[in-house]
Amino acid sequence: MEDFDRYSVMDSSSKSEVEMVEEAKKRCRAVEDRIQSLPPSKITNSCKQTLLRLAFYVNYYEFIVFYLIELIHFGVNIGYLDSIVHILQQPFITGVSRVCKPIPTPSQDGKKQDSHSKGVHVDILCNLDKSPVWFVVSDRNPKYISWSGSHKNKGLKMRIKQILAEAHSSLTLKPASIILFFSNGLDGVVVQKLENEFGASELGVEFSLNADFCEELEGGWVNVMARSYGKACTFQIKVDCIGDTISVLDHGNRDPLVVEDARSELSEYQSPSILDDAFCSLISRIRFISLDMESAVPEMLLGKDIINFDTTALVALVSGISNGGTEKLRAAPEYEMKKRFKSNFEFVIAQVMSELQNPMLVEMRSVISGKIGMICETVHSEFKELVSMCGGPNEKSRADQLIKHLLIVPDTPSTRMMSLPTTRKIALKNKVVFGTGDYWRGPTLTANMGFVRAISQTGMSLLTLEHRPRALTGD
Repeated sequence: MEDFDRYSVMDSSSKSEVEMVEEAKKRCRAVEDRIQSLPPSKITNSCKQTLLRLAFYVNYYEFIVFYLIELIHFGVNIGYLDSIVHILQQPFITGVSRVCKPIPTPSQDGKKQDSHSKGVHVDILCNLDKSPVWFVVSDRNPKYISWSGSHKNKGLKMRIKQILAEAHSSLTLKPASIILFFSNGLDGVVVQKLENEFGASELGVEFSLNADFCEELEGGWVNVMARSYGKACTFQIKVDCIGDTISVLDHGNRDPLVVEDARSELSEYQSPSILDDAFCSLISRIRFISLDMESAVPEMLLGKDIINFDTTALVALVSGISNGGTEKLRAAPEYEMKKRFKSNFEFVIAQVMSELQNPMLVEMRSVISGKIGMICETVHSEFKELVSMCGGPNEKSRADQLIKHLLIVPDTPSTRMMSLPTTRKIALKNKVVFGTGDYWRGPTLTANMGFVRAISQTGMSLLTLEHRPRALTGD
């Protein structure tokens, strides 16, 4: 695969070929272990398998020793893979949806290109600071990274131009920024050209300086090996992916954004029998926000913790199952439950058992506490209609109080989400709901994991939080 940053140049003068083979094998095995340890909440299984395949191709060339030696002399991908995994292990990297693959470049007539079209290679598609980004990673010695290129190397400048062109033309995968990570540093002259010609700036996020991994030795001893990233530098090139900028106007000195303390008061007429302490405590932890929607833009909420609730999340919070109704449901005769819930009987019973093992409101407390809650108009309308038809008096009272603690925004789905084709698995309504969260750069809290999986299969990095489903019980 063609890429300016793929190959590490190793100094073979100080090590024998056998030593270099053994070192390469150890590094490969260590990288494989680190890939396996990446949590599924951060990276999709398909991305993890891609990385493992790349590590496998290098590691198992040990059976063809001569070829492995040739790989080492001409540049092995081990350092490159190590740098990729080092980035993925950073706590601020989330929603990894694509690794070490080219982004297909669409043909002029809009048809799918043939298999010989490579597209533009991007190392990581993920979220950083709640925004989609593309990572381009280099493990090369800085003295071998040329700006203008030659007959052997296209050069960093041309490579960045191609990536930016693809970023501007992409719809569903369009990033907010291109992140350039140079694990061995970068020459000062090249840094200056990056800044002057592309407006690049150092990324204001600190990566850990070391990547530690262990090797088990005989006798129970452990050899701790480490690679230092002390010389690494990271640059950001911003991409205009939001569209036309909306100006924030001065509306009579009115502040368009007012964030207040979490609401603790509830309506006076509510009694503990209708709104129990656990529910009151939970929604009081949601931060209240007053936002002038006429002048509001996503940038105003950057750095603030937002959660976009879909309908499944709202239902789970107000459900009788989540609010102390499990024992009553368990005690009811089976024939009565089947008559009441019909085809959903087993679904409800499974939720009751799940609630007994892990109470929903306790689990949600750590997710919601201190966050700004948001819903779009589509969710607001759907939730009100659902509660009106299926909710009992207690569930309706909880729903009324919950809505008062949330910011209701117009349906404003992001361009990249709406650019996805509408299919059976990617329904228009869900594109609006999740796309509005994407526009405001907040994760969507949902139990609709079918939609989340369908989106991940497109390669789009989307911020989501999963919760267990709960149904309205008529409580």
